[in-house]
Amino acid sequence: MTTSRPALDPELARLLAELPAAPALDAESLPLLRQYKLPAEAFLEGRSIERRELSITAADGAELPLSMFRPAGLEAAAPCIYWLHGGGMVMGDRFANLDIPLDWLERFGAVVVTLDYRLAPEAKGATPVEDCYAGLVWVAAHATELGIDPRRLIVAGASAGGGLTAGMTLLARDRGGPAIAAQVLICPMLDHRNDSVSSRQYAEGPATWTRAANTFGWQALLGAATEVPAYVSPALAADLGGLPPSFIDTGSAELFRDEDTAFASRIWAAGGEAELHVWPGGFHGFDALFPTARLSLIARQTRSAWLGRILNSSN
Repeated sequence: MTTSRPALDPELARLLAELPAAPALDAESLPLLRQYKLPAEAFLEGRSIERRELSITAADGAELPLSMFRPAGLEAAAPCIYWLHGGGMVMGDRFANLDIPLDWLERFGAVVVTLDYRLAPEAKGATPVEDCYAGLVWVAAHATELGIDPRRLIVAGASAGGGLTAGMTLLARDRGGPAIAAQVLICPMLDHRNDSVSSRQYAEGPATWTRAANTFGWQALLGAATEVPAYVSPALAADLGGLPPSFIDTGSAELFRDEDTAFASRIWAAGGEAELHVWPGGFHGFDALFPTARLSLIARQTRSAWLGRILNSSN
């Protein structure tokens, strides 16, 4: 197969080249890479936001930290963004890329709730997506107490968090709730098979997430499992009907491009509503890593405009 691949956006390519090289993701480097995370305070400075720290109980009895952020002085029932972080199933915490949902908090007067699901390899199989679903059920059950309008419950996530969002939305559909107004899947990690054209085009750098890293993340989650549920690897779902309106975006220059575009196409094939954007020259997570780059600003604005239309239509 040809090794040709779409070029990076010139501005993003320059910014990426200026970053220090990160170690390859493997069992040895994982403990080190897990240390690179920002506290919530890094995203809250200069914002008028109230914060609550809570916890929920997972299906197996484990206690999971959950954080809630709401506009200061908010009184009316507000839309809710239930945010799931990225990190390849093996890294990150509930504050990763928190600026994305906090921008929606400020723009739409939304409550943001974000959960620490358990990570692989310590957690295997369906544990992370079941953790996320347990958090969703808890939020919906406590909507009145939290000041949330249950008709405007949005689920959103990036990368691994996008894949978990997609799997959790399938769970909610198949288990009869909670009702989800829309899902936002940002460069989602959807297919454990890792065998698309784009995954092979970006088998190695320059990239922020390579085929080798993706293989490690999936193997850490699945171990030696031979049966993989669609809730864990949503690309396996036989039926993508009955889903809420979906926003999916990805970059032309990243390994998840093909699985993400295929997922949107299958939603359309099932008669569903999806808006898909493939940002030319965007690498994996470009708008999270460089939020002020020109392409990042366009991507974020487009995503927010779609979400605004969804929230206005559900009033």
